Parts: sequence; C-alpha cells; structure tokens
Amino acid sequence: MIEGFPVWVIIFDYLMGVVMWTLVGRFAMGIFLPEDSSFFFMRFFVSSTNPILKVFAPITPSFLVRALIPIYVAWFFFMVRFYLMPWLLGYSVMGMLSFPLESEFAHQVSKLVGLLVN
Repeated sequence: MIEGFPVWVIIFDYLMGVVMWTLVGRFAMGIFLPEDSSFFFMRFFVSSTNPILKVFAPITPSFLVRALIPIYVAWFFFMVRFYLMPWLLGYSVMGMLSFPLESEFAHQVSKLVGLLVN
C-alpha cells in the first residue's frame, strides 16, 4: 500500500477513483452503444452512474450533449483527486497524493508482465 498517507485518505481516493473510472467507462461504452443497450457492461455502467449524474444535474450545463455528461462529471472527480485532496492535506506539490489507485494498478500489471516475460 502507499506509505505515509492515512488509511482513510487512501480509501477515499480509491472510492473516488472507482467512481471516476466508472464514469469514463460509461462515456467510452456510450460511443459504441446506446444507453438502453442490453449488453451487461453497458447496463452496469448506466445503472451505477445514473445516481451520480443525478446529483451533478444541477451544475451540468444544459447545452452539453447527453453522451458527454459522464465525462464532464468524471472531470470533477479527477480535479478533486489531483488538486483538491493534496491541497487540503497540506502538500505543496500538486499531484503528490494523486492517483494511488492507478499507481497500485500499474504496479500489479508490471509484476504480472514481469512474470509472463520471465
């Protein structure tokens, strides 16, 4: 795990990361499939992100194309994770805490690739 950070910070960032990537996944799937598709991944993305999109509806501009709304909301989660959290925790370098979820994922992929190559 990431040393030097309180456990609650890591858990909060992981949750924010999962929400952010789920929104990105919905946007990406929306490029190829309609929202009401019967494909199980699309149903998952739509059902899990609809509550989040409803919360952000008051600050979502009405001129946005419906398909872009998930990526617009994901941008807020990105901004919180990359700028607001490190600033609130007192780090002078932006990005100091940024993306432990992705860092851990990349580390695990690296280990897996290393096992496959050897």
